[in-house]
Amino acid sequence: MSFADRRAQRRWRREMERRLRELDRLDAEHGLGASPTHRPIGPIPSTGSTGSTGRRPRKERGPAVPGLIIALLVIVGVFMLDPSDSGRRLRELVGFDGRLGELVGIPDGEGEYAFAATQPAGDEPVSWNPCRPIRYVVNPDGAPDDWEDLVANSVGVIEEASGFEFEDQGTSEDRDFDSRVDGLGRPAPVLIGWAGPDEVPRLSGDVAGLGGSTYLERGRQRTYVTGSIALDAGLYGDLEDDPGGGDVMRAILTHELGHVLGLDHVDDRGELMYRDSVGQTELGPGDLEGLARLGGVDCG
Repeated sequence: MSFADRRAQRRWRREMERRLRELDRLDAEHGLGASPTHRPIGPIPSTGSTGSTGRRPRKERGPAVPGLIIALLVIVGVFMLDPSDSGRRLRELVGFDGRLGELVGIPDGEGEYAFAATQPAGDEPVSWNPCRPIRYVVNPDGAPDDWEDLVANSVGVIEEASGFEFEDQGTSEDRDFDSRVDGLGRPAPVLIGWAGPDEVPRLSGDVAGLGGSTYLERGRQRTYVTGSIALDAGLYGDLEDDPGGGDVMRAILTHELGHVLGLDHVDDRGELMYRDSVGQTELGPGDLEGLARLGGVDCG
């Protein structure tokens, strides 16, 4: 599924959710499946009365069945696509919880990749749950003017290569790039932002960006639940004025998103996950294989 198709699917999902809220409103006003029209209320016979004809009055049948069918179809559509925790729990209850994106085949070709962390019981990578979206927010303070296109492009590249689905939760004033899980173990969305070494000391020197994730461990199974990306605001300001700076800015962000998903640096200069920027602006064969393997884990 292409990036454009996934964006269209998200728009459809939001429309389904809007329609479901409208059905909830109609339900509260008229009863589930009822038509939003009003009929005059006449006298109601007492219990046991048969009326003047000697037969019980026939019950008037409204459009309840068609209304219920429409409501059911909308509910099923939202239920199948809803990536929230409530939607996931419902799918698990009926045994229908599956990955959100398409499984990406392992690409042919030789390349180098490395994982930032592996499972305690073997060499399988620590990764995200492919049955949940990777939620993220952006703090645009210090960002280039076209930061929205920049983020959307890099996220789309990573989605395409891994099969994970990202969920844009808008902008945020949050600037905590380190503590992304609260004291109760509740993860915040992945934070993408721009900063300087005065705020994030590890951006000192030639560091263009920092990215990584935090995992939680349940039953010796580690799963990433949140993360952050801090990009050098000064460097991005310089690149914004450079004719070829757009490709470099996207490459840096895509590199850091690779770290968020679980990739580590490699020694192959032909890979985007090489530790230094040497002109590589696209994912290399090893990058693609590593991302596909991260996206190929089972739902956790």
